[in-house]
Amino acid sequence: MVIDRKGFFDGVRGPLYGGRLARAQVAGMTALIDRFEADGETGDRRFLAYMLATAHHETGGRMQPVRETFAASDDTAIARLDRAFAEGRLPQVSAPYWRRDADGRTWLGRGLVQITHRRNYERLSSLIGVDLVQRPERAMEMAVSVEILVVGMLRGAFTGRRLADCFSPGRADWIGARRIINGLDRAERVAGYGRAFFAALGG
Repeated sequence: MVIDRKGFFDGVRGPLYGGRLARAQVAGMTALIDRFEADGETGDRRFLAYMLATAHHETGGRMQPVRETFAASDDTAIARLDRAFAEGRLPQVSAPYWRRDADGRTWLGRGLVQITHRRNYERLSSLIGVDLVQRPERAMEMAVSVEILVVGMLRGAFTGRRLADCFSPGRADWIGARRIINGLDRAERVAGYGRAFFAALGG
């Protein structure tokens, strides 16, 4: 499958990016489209649209790999998370997973989709063939982050739910697709992004 890149960027620029796209945003979307075209596993553009929507949401529209809290460094992210935890602003967190372990590694969220906790870095390492345990910071590399997002959403590596569970002939569960990543948190918002990307893809 080949995506009409000009048509796509013309179609997505206004609805999602206020009429202007930065080079970094174009580069991030291009990397995802390239990976989707090369995969050959599915031709369902809804899969790609929801991948793009997820990356858009998880990166705050940047379409580049980010750290949790959008910090410029691990140390800054750790400090921000520690402060939020101490102030009771992370009620869903029982233990501070972002603090450095005995080897100095931190398992805070990174990437186009935020993977957290050592066990998830281990799982994704096995699936994509990149050692994210010895070097968790590699999740910030574009090519690695794209692989994490694509393989994770196709295989159900994040929550057990897969894109194929939500999109099939006669089925398009744009809201329920959020369960692939994070329950129904911001599900309607991400669904709106997904539909906008799908329209831009010629859906």
